[in-house]
Amino acid sequence: MAERKLLVLFGSQTGTAQDTAERIGREATRRHLQCRVEALDSCDLANLIHEPLVVFVCATTGQGDPPDNMKMFWRFLFRKNLPPGSLCQLDYAVLGLGDSSYPKFNFVAKKLHKRVLQLGGNPLLPVALGDDQHDLGPDAVVDPWLVALWDKILALYPLPPGLEIISPDTRLPPKYTLHYLPEDSPPPEGDLVQPTAPRAVPSELHPFAAPVVSNQRLTAQSHFQDVRLIEFDITGSGITFSAGDVVMIQPQNCPEDVQQFCQLLRLDPDKRFVLKPTEPGTSLPPLLPQPCTIRHLVTHYLDISCVPRRSFFELLSYFSTNELEREKLQEFSSAQGQEELYSYCNRPRRTTLEALWDFPHTTCAIPVDYLMDLIPHIRPRAFSIASSTLAHPDRIQILMAVVQYKTRLSKPRRGLCSTWLASLNPEQGDVRVPLWVKKGGLKFPADPATPVIMIGPGTGVAPFRAAIQERVAQGRRGNYLFFGCRQKSKDFYCQAEWEELVAKGFLTLFTAFSRDQEEKVYVQHRIQENRRLVWELLSSGNAHVYLAG
Repeated sequence: MAERKLLVLFGSQTGTAQDTAERIGREATRRHLQCRVEALDSCDLANLIHEPLVVFVCATTGQGDPPDNMKMFWRFLFRKNLPPGSLCQLDYAVLGLGDSSYPKFNFVAKKLHKRVLQLGGNPLLPVALGDDQHDLGPDAVVDPWLVALWDKILALYPLPPGLEIISPDTRLPPKYTLHYLPEDSPPPEGDLVQPTAPRAVPSELHPFAAPVVSNQRLTAQSHFQDVRLIEFDITGSGITFSAGDVVMIQPQNCPEDVQQFCQLLRLDPDKRFVLKPTEPGTSLPPLLPQPCTIRHLVTHYLDISCVPRRSFFELLSYFSTNELEREKLQEFSSAQGQEELYSYCNRPRRTTLEALWDFPHTTCAIPVDYLMDLIPHIRPRAFSIASSTLAHPDRIQILMAVVQYKTRLSKPRRGLCSTWLASLNPEQGDVRVPLWVKKGGLKFPADPATPVIMIGPGTGVAPFRAAIQERVAQGRRGNYLFFGCRQKSKDFYCQAEWEELVAKGFLTLFTAFSRDQEEKVYVQHRIQENRRLVWELLSSGNAHVYLAG
């Protein structure tokens, strides 16, 4: 009998595709299939030709781009020299997650499906196009598609005699088990933050612990929004970047939330443990030290401030000893309960920690082994780099608005990363932030004669500050900036710097202060007023136009 094994590969930017891929993995386990779930870029592509059965789950980002963790796979798949029949042994299915309000809706999934077909793959089903815009979200497409998928797979790979599908009422084993170490075992070697000695160029798996040099508020104290210019020291990191590039920052949970979480789940934050995978062949989470403390796990790894997904409530329902709580959790994890879940979680932006508060009987019964299955890891945040090494060697600066807003919940919502970064005070000792750099989407012209028109209202001006610093250091003069904010006296970021460059003839600046007069004035009004100049630059100067929000 053919080996019953399935490979689920995902390309995920915000975690939705990964969450769906893991759901398929659980459903495969219930059908007694050997199943691996991996990011597309973590999988050994040379082995793809030996895989009998693969399900691809992929999101589309930006303007029809593949997510970061499938970019290498994407390049490999579209190589011209791949033989047409190279995937002829492969049965496959593609599940796309997208948003139909974008012109390139589910572009990656459609293109992937077509390419694998071209290489000889045998599609089990038409490509599924999940849509965020649907009232029930992507699940409206995913749920029925998965029913059809399992019918196809079980027809090809029937259950072995005497085995039944594991009932949805039965809880599956956790991905890892947590083994506490005795109190008197020797402490781990060295600090939990990796030493700053450069190995390779810093990356998500090996971030650089950059000291915070300064953290300065740029908006007036009376202004409703707190915007910071934060500077990091990257001396000795091996990091290089140019204007338009992006710095990725790995944030952490605040001590109060960590303490609350540990109290709710009755965990001792100082206890040390090692992780063991339940299934042989499962790799350990790359960013967790072994051994590790509960405090480190909750502070640096578990995303207790994210809005929980349907899969969270589904797993939680298995631990519930309280009938009322269990019924509610089962409703939230059912197809019919998705609208109710949306108004409980997504609309008010309720966090995982707050949801756990609402289910106290269940929360104190969560087995510690299931923490990694229940709560996703904290995702890095991307910021446009707002400085050039030509002006600030060995430094990276970012321009960051501290995220805070109200929903119907009494407590204001706060952005995890921006709140944490804003709280860091370099005057209180050595404060470090794990970071690495990624190529950005903005490329500035190589030809020094090409003028550049930059439209950057608010913190959208960040990448243009880097570009202007870089271009001025190279002696380039054709820099035109349209900047907009509310009030000249309150949120005109980097005003002195711009005015100095204008005085020196390096910059032409147009400002729109929307609230400084009766009628509101925005950058588009300034572009219209200066249409002759803009047209002149475009038609005879071959100017490049850049826009950042």
